[in-house]
Amino acid sequence: MKEFPDVIAWSIPAFVLLIVLERVSYLLHRDDDEVGYGGADTATSLAMGLGSIFTDLLWKVPIAAAYALLYALTPLRVAETWPLILLAQDFFYYWSHRGHHVIRLLWASHVVHHSSQRFNLSTALRQPWTGLTSWVFYIPLILIGVHPAVVAFCGSVNLLYQFWIHTERIDRMPRWYEAVFNTPSHHRVHHASQGGYLDRNFGGILIVWDRLFGSFAAERERCVYGLTKNVGSYNPVRVAFHEYASIARDLRAAATWRHRVGHLFRAPGWQPAPGAVRAVGPARPDGRTSSAPG
Repeated sequence: MKEFPDVIAWSIPAFVLLIVLERVSYLLHRDDDEVGYGGADTATSLAMGLGSIFTDLLWKVPIAAAYALLYALTPLRVAETWPLILLAQDFFYYWSHRGHHVIRLLWASHVVHHSSQRFNLSTALRQPWTGLTSWVFYIPLILIGVHPAVVAFCGSVNLLYQFWIHTERIDRMPRWYEAVFNTPSHHRVHHASQGGYLDRNFGGILIVWDRLFGSFAAERERCVYGLTKNVGSYNPVRVAFHEYASIARDLRAAATWRHRVGHLFRAPGWQPAPGAVRAVGPARPDGRTSSAPG
């Protein structure tokens, strides 16, 4: 059985140290257009990160079992050429990430990561507690014979890379790097809530997927972080589950099964035509109205 180091767990001390250093840098100097840190917001991000460590342990059991079964069934096996496997994993991460923005049921999990109105290294730790929505996107890797442990390790490397791009302290990287890789500038756009920036820059390590598939936007104006309708709470439980509660309200108010399916699988913010909803109370989705291309 293959075993790889848990790169995320091993990196936690470095995460904490870098967050402290970034916080100190704001105390020493802060530009007018930077949002910086907030005590309650940072506490919520850290609580979400700690909670995700424990909930991920629960989700790993059924996911590992499903992957193991599929791997046993496929006759294919792939040589462990790490650069190619990591490239393939990043490709499927792009589609997973994009799917989590344009399908509301998936967005209900991912919205947690976008719920902060600040953008700093602690925001990178604001992770969902319902992490059972991404695994299906990597099934093709398993079916072509990539070992499940390799897929999981590459996913951890991808997540580790994305930690440092959650910052306003870095303006731009060299032009060649900005053209190929995901950077703080690209990721600030991804976390912004204004119309031209919504649902852009889904890449994990590479930004080339966004350039190829029409979802790239360059940073041109100051980013306003958060959701188009913000949660309005620092309670970790509410942050973790608020969109699921909103979906439940919409399902209860739906007039037809077609509308119920729409509330689950259409874009965040979708609503049936006026007059098609039973009057059982407001049905206002807590999230962003998707403007993703395609």
